[in-house]
Amino acid sequence: MKTVGALLWEPGTHSGWSVEEIELDPPKRREVMVKLTSSGICHSDDHLDTGDIPLGWAPIIGGHEGAGVVTEVGPEVTELAEGDHVVLSFLPSCGRCRMCVAGRGNMCELGAGVLAGYAPDGTHRIHARGQGVGAMSYLGTFSPYVTVPVDSAVKIDPSIPLMPASLIGCGVPTGWGSAVYAAEIQLGDTVVVFGTGGVGMNAVQGAVHRGARNIVTVDPVPLKQEKAKQFGATHSVGSFEEAQKVIEHMTNGQGADRVIITVDVARGDIVEQANQLTRRGGVIVLTAAAPVLQRDVQFDLFSFAMSGKRLQGSLYGTTNSKNDIPLIAEMYKSGQFKLDELITRTYKLEQINEAFADLREGKNIRGVIVYDD
Repeated sequence: MKTVGALLWEPGTHSGWSVEEIELDPPKRREVMVKLTSSGICHSDDHLDTGDIPLGWAPIIGGHEGAGVVTEVGPEVTELAEGDHVVLSFLPSCGRCRMCVAGRGNMCELGAGVLAGYAPDGTHRIHARGQGVGAMSYLGTFSPYVTVPVDSAVKIDPSIPLMPASLIGCGVPTGWGSAVYAAEIQLGDTVVVFGTGGVGMNAVQGAVHRGARNIVTVDPVPLKQEKAKQFGATHSVGSFEEAQKVIEHMTNGQGADRVIITVDVARGDIVEQANQLTRRGGVIVLTAAAPVLQRDVQFDLFSFAMSGKRLQGSLYGTTNSKNDIPLIAEMYKSGQFKLDELITRTYKLEQINEAFADLREGKNIRGVIVYDD
């Protein structure tokens, strides 16, 4: 079928997204076609344009955070049927590989190919200007229709609105799980969250759900400082230096129990800042993506080791998409999770470059592309 999509033809050059006609193939074995309602605007897609995530191939259709309705199923698909409402997970979970059967669905072996430029079978489902197009995370949600692996689609209750549900495919579980699973926040903990965009704001929600006593957010953008308190932050500051003073005062100099890093781009100095805020025996969680080629990190290894701290990397919030996407959707339905409040502004696909400009300028918690019916 013919539709439209937003493509990068020159990744890493800041050239921006080209909205143009594409041709989408029908689903093959273990695939489904989905008509999307919306797609979130995530910093990971911007990393493709800036080169922080370098690609050795092009073109790529962006977008990895979406929700919609299944319109067609391919052979050997038994989990889903036409008409099912689904959230698309930016990392697939096959349920069969070593990591999946161990309960680590975020580390599924299929995830190794999400930036390879092909569908899992090594071919393309999308074509433009006479050539194949790779899809971000096998998805490419910067198009109103997608053909995706069934292992990337998670069924949800059809009564749940699809536009806010689209955020549950990446940023929401990544932030929430960083607090709930990766940091393992305990009742009464003091928690610091660096960066309160579409990921960090959900780390705040996770800290609330885990019963943290103090939640201190650090973000230079006044809008995000204000919004963080609506999501449960007890204190919101604009700099590391301010956070130091607050944490020293509230913990009598002991330091925070958990520090979660969810900034837009993880630079080399932020891990040491987190280290300085963390108490002896505390946990630092690094969720934010750093430039792929970055190797230099400022870090006081001696005090880190001697104080018995733990530095924990977290991919997708250490969540299991098949369990946690429906869980978060149900929590939203029952009023226990804020999703609507994350959406600062909606855009049409043709406004995608404006949406990314707003993201870089810190104007949004989450921008969302909305597709016409």
